[in-house]
Amino acid sequence: MKKILFVTGLSGAGLSTSLKYLEDTGYEVFDNFPLYIFDSLLETPKKDSKAIAVGIDSRTRDFSTSSVLEKIRELINRDYDCKLLFIDCDDGELQKRFNETRRKHPMAKDRPVTDGIRMERNILRPLQKNANLIIDTTKLSVHSLRNIIKGHFDVSNGDNLTITVMSFGFKNGAPREADIIMDVRFLANPHWIPELKSLKGIDKEVGEYIEKDSSFSLFIDNFKNLMQPLFSKYKNEGKSYLTIAFGCTGGHHRSVFCAKTIKYWIEEIGYKAHIYHRDIDI
Repeated sequence: MKKILFVTGLSGAGLSTSLKYLEDTGYEVFDNFPLYIFDSLLETPKKDSKAIAVGIDSRTRDFSTSSVLEKIRELINRDYDCKLLFIDCDDGELQKRFNETRRKHPMAKDRPVTDGIRMERNILRPLQKNANLIIDTTKLSVHSLRNIIKGHFDVSNGDNLTITVMSFGFKNGAPREADIIMDVRFLANPHWIPELKSLKGIDKEVGEYIEKDSSFSLFIDNFKNLMQPLFSKYKNEGKSYLTIAFGCTGGHHRSVFCAKTIKYWIEEIGYKAHIYHRDIDI
């Protein structure tokens, strides 16, 4: 068993859902598993298990951020491919989720939800700072979260580089999970064309309009020339996933079409690619 993924994050941010999607991608999943018996888990792996994911949060018995980081360092020194995934969410959205479900925050049984969120965030900050990947679920639909999990952690992809291409709107904030962000607001904007405004970048008419902008082909060609030699470099350095994000103003037209165009090209040159459109998949 080579791959070990520790999954942690804020209560209400989507930790349990993320673990479920990891199980769908081929991980053997354990939630709230005490670290002091973790080695016994490694000694008796399932024959068909390629990787394990362990959910750890503030409710886990004998939980401490230092013990989690120490265990990760120890496993890396023992030649395990060990990574840390942090599931994050804005405080306001977390408060909304707890209020809507009428659940009590685990760290604020007799106090306001905001106190529990603030306390837990402070406790988990060292893990967030050391995470290999942070997924912010504030504006993610469950569909988009599943695509991100699959894009980054699908064990069926072996040691190949998996590339996730996404679109987003700057008005809703830049995505924290992106490795590379490209601003495509310089392209002609279909938003100002009445018959195109209600359409999306996945629609043929929008794509044809954007392609008429002479800047589009120049940008796309230069971007391909820049990225193609880097993919093999990332892979040789042991990077198994890469997220490329294209942003425009609203995340409905230009960024969507650019992401779709690059996703098809990535597959044509032999890499596995996933795509999701953050601000139209919500």
